[in-house]
Amino acid sequence: MVTATDRSAVSFVLSGGEAHDSPEGIALLDKIIRVPEQKYILMDRAYEGENMRSEAMEKGYFPVVPPKSNRKDPWEYDRERYKQRNEIERYFLRLKRFRKIFTRYDKLDVLFCGFIYFAMIVDAI
Repeated sequence: MVTATDRSAVSFVLSGGEAHDSPEGIALLDKIIRVPEQKYILMDRAYEGENMRSEAMEKGYFPVVPPKSNRKDPWEYDRERYKQRNEIERYFLRLKRFRKIFTRYDKLDVLFCGFIYFAMIVDAI
């Protein structure tokens, strides 16, 4: 999921429960409409791979993501800016108020996505 703030989602992609998040991250980057003022993109450590970081830089963003602890060539990142990443965690917390989302009762992806959109609208009101 991509959020602009802790109150507004930009886009999301469903993935399988056993799938890793990083391939979906590239799909999410493709869905983002580039805003000139937006220079940084805050990412979770799941997206710290070279391909994800280089894809973000190609799209004009500066990725703010900490390297994994076992990296041989760690990079510096803006720790203060990275602290803002908790905004998406707060957004997930508000969406999880809807029991139907966190228990995943719907078997069809289209129904599940529809309810996520509904929850996003209710949260925005």
